[in-house]
Amino acid sequence: MSAVLPPPPVADPLADLTREFSFDKHDFERVRQLIYQRAGISLHAGKQAMVYSRLSRRLRETGHRSFAEYLQWLERATGPQAEAEWEEFVNALTTNLTAFFREEHHFRLLAEELRRRGTARPLRLWCNAASTGEEPYSLAMTVCDTLGPGAPVRILASDIDTRVLATASRGVYAEDARGLSRDLLKRHFLRGTGRNAGFIRVKPEVARLVEFRPFNLMSTHWSLGEPFDIVFCRNVMIYFDAPTQRRVLQRIHQVMKPGGLLFVGHSENFTDSRDLFQLRGKTVYLRV
Repeated sequence: MSAVLPPPPVADPLADLTREFSFDKHDFERVRQLIYQRAGISLHAGKQAMVYSRLSRRLRETGHRSFAEYLQWLERATGPQAEAEWEEFVNALTTNLTAFFREEHHFRLLAEELRRRGTARPLRLWCNAASTGEEPYSLAMTVCDTLGPGAPVRILASDIDTRVLATASRGVYAEDARGLSRDLLKRHFLRGTGRNAGFIRVKPEVARLVEFRPFNLMSTHWSLGEPFDIVFCRNVMIYFDAPTQRRVLQRIHQVMKPGGLLFVGHSENFTDSRDLFQLRGKTVYLRV
């Protein structure tokens, strides 16, 4: 009769993450709760290594010896220092993946919409999750190429991550940045010389169309000015659970003009919210 072997032990995903700081499943659950409350982001169970890697930098910066100690301090601290660290906490756990003219078909559709609307009245665009600026500057370049640099168009570019917004506002990139053709480089960028060789800067007539501002979609007060004609909110909702997605879509609906267009990411589908937005094209929705 053969022996019955016990099942192999289940590997602890946190076992190799405790070399420098103590970090257990309770710490991970606290991080998940805090980032959900603060930014609406739902971290799934496979993100332990990412959380440890990114937040361990904050422990070193703040001088805490364990995640439990750091998280306890973060929850209890008050005043400007606490708010600054909450900002760093959110920044550390935010993912920023972007490129110029990413999902290029959206910009062709945008150009068609701009031509249809023309310049008879001012237009407002909102680029949510602007990251390091490639997306809002792609919008601005599309505006310039379609309606001219003097068109009455303004673009609000927002992100919850203040560090990437600082990069975006500078408008400086490597000259081999993804998504830029030679023609686009020539029309819309200035090439660096001397110590700045190898870098490019967005031309002033493009940059002037864009206003950068920090913004948290979980905020209860959306003071964004006049309603928007067009909103780009791409690859943002994938980090939210279904109830949070619905709340954010309702708020986006409220800050858009009737007939406005919402551009979303290729893996995002909001057909369950037909009362708010109706699918018009590939990952493009019409505000009801």
